[in-house]
Amino acid sequence: MFVVRIAGLNVKIKNKYRYLRRHCKNYIINTNKIDFTISATQKEIKKTKENAEEDFSLGYCESACIYQKICEKMIDYNRFFFHSSVVEVNGETFAFSARSGVGKSTQTKLWMEHFKDKCRVINGDKPLYEIKNNKLYAYGVPWCGKENYNINTKVELNNICFLKRSETNKIRRLEKEEILDYIFEQVIFFIPKEKAEKLLTMLDFIIENIPCYLLECNISDEAVTIAHNAMSKGGQHETKKRSSN
Repeated sequence: MFVVRIAGLNVKIKNKYRYLRRHCKNYIINTNKIDFTISATQKEIKKTKENAEEDFSLGYCESACIYQKICEKMIDYNRFFFHSSVVEVNGETFAFSARSGVGKSTQTKLWMEHFKDKCRVINGDKPLYEIKNNKLYAYGVPWCGKENYNINTKVELNNICFLKRSETNKIRRLEKEEILDYIFEQVIFFIPKEKAEKLLTMLDFIIENIPCYLLECNISDEAVTIAHNAMSKGGQHETKKRSSN
């Protein structure tokens, strides 16, 4: 049993396997103040293992089961899971989202290679988000994908970019009526009706307030340049300057 601070909340985890404590080591805190407690039964852990695509350990399956429960509970606190990678470059933040296998991790690596020490990855796969004071924030969490990109921090999110494979690179800003279809399939699923309604309210905030883009791309540095120029304030400024010359 231990307590982690994730997404600004203190969560007590009643674990059965040591794997989970090791996995969360950078987020463990010493406190008696608890926002909520999470545990998984042996039956739930075994079911997660049975449904897994690979032969994962019971410790790993407990971790996956615990995080799914955390994500569901977070909705009560105006926070939600969104399958994405959050990258920060020069103080601006970008979330990349796509179905598994499309290239989210690849795009993240391309940005790391392009911007080098100007870039940091807040979370590579499974961050939590919070809406507060009319702004959208992203949190690093221990659950972050195979590459293990995560930083125990909070950043304001400026842009969301959905990815689609293509032989050529192009990007466009999505119309509001398009965004929900893209984002809804990447958030938590199978939740009670009352939580679903609250989640939809938070997603509506994104649709109304956060610039969302569709990047059709290949694996190239050009994809990074095109995306960054379209989404970042500095990039947009440079694009306008070039077009006026």
